[in-house]
Amino acid sequence: MTSPHGIEAVELTKRYGAKTVVTDLTFTVRPGSVTGFLGPNGAGKSTTMRMLLGLDAPTHGHSTIGGRPYTAHSAPLTEVGALLEARSIHPGRTARNHLLALAHTHGIPAARADEVIGLTGLTDVAGQRVKGFSLGMGQRLGIAAALLGDPATLILDEPVNGLDPEGVLWIRNLLKSLAAEGRTVLVSSHLMSEMALTADHLVIIGRGRLLADTTVEAFVRDSGASAVKVVSPEAASLAALLAGPVTDVEAAGPGELLVRGTDSGTVGRTAAAHGIALYELTPVTASLEQAFMDLTHDAVEYQAGPVAGADSLEGAAA
Repeated sequence: MTSPHGIEAVELTKRYGAKTVVTDLTFTVRPGSVTGFLGPNGAGKSTTMRMLLGLDAPTHGHSTIGGRPYTAHSAPLTEVGALLEARSIHPGRTARNHLLALAHTHGIPAARADEVIGLTGLTDVAGQRVKGFSLGMGQRLGIAAALLGDPATLILDEPVNGLDPEGVLWIRNLLKSLAAEGRTVLVSSHLMSEMALTADHLVIIGRGRLLADTTVEAFVRDSGASAVKVVSPEAASLAALLAGPVTDVEAAGPGELLVRGTDSGTVGRTAAAHGIALYELTPVTASLEQAFMDLTHDAVEYQAGPVAGADSLEGAAA
């Protein structure tokens, strides 16, 4: 099942008393790609997801999923699959009975419950009570419930939490395949390395405000952490030529420069025009994690200080 509408959030704002958790948040999640929903702890991600799903009423603004508010869908499981609290399941039920109960509320055939049990790797434990499940098994059951109605839209909060490496790879491939079918996929995660491999688009918030709405490729490329490494016997002369209002040149060692704010082509052309020899000219691409940390540094709720004795610990380890 696919939908041309995706998710629309328009000026979403949420206040709890005097505290504003989300402020004028506007973004679109389009079908056909995986959108990573990122932000530091306390950024307002969970509150935003709850507003999208009608669990919290916005103080201001509105949102739609598939062109309508979530609460306007007559059979929401068949329109939107959500994973917010994977362990919010009656512990005395078996995995299969939990899914059958959900299916019954929406007229979904029992055979579909068995399908998603197989899809999520729970066949061997389908008859076990949920109270005995590990965190990873609970996550798989939560994902099975989200997929039960074959929805056009998936909203998943930290779906890889508690999964082993095989499970993380499975989730990555699952999300990509669902997006390739034309579904809308919004997923939050603290694992930047995994988002770099899974997401096509990013919506990043900090302190309840939108910080970035862009593709992964553009976000990393445009990050201030990206640079061009240059090695030249005339590094000082080249640095003077490259320095400018949007270009930062840092001496990284004898004859070595790190140039930010421009690309390797510009550096190479500048060197050639002035007869400066280059021994190395290498683009240094920032990781998604570094780009994210740089963007959200001022929006982190709690800043950790340097680890006391870290140098001595490193020396002892060496």
